[in-house]
Amino acid sequence: MPRTFPCPRCGEPTTWENNEFRPFCSDRCKLIDLGAWASEDYKLPTEDAPQAEDS
Repeated sequence: MPRTFPCPRCGEPTTWENNEFRPFCSDRCKLIDLGAWASEDYKLPTEDAPQAEDS
């Protein structure tokens, strides 16, 4: 029996092996996630670089 893990988008159980949408459970979850990246819903926290002072 193949091991399952939760889909990163919806949480439904899915498999890695023989899954063309991995790590997602379906094409729908894969496209929703791609859309979130494209609309910049996912962001990494950053700090602004210190500004150089003009001499």
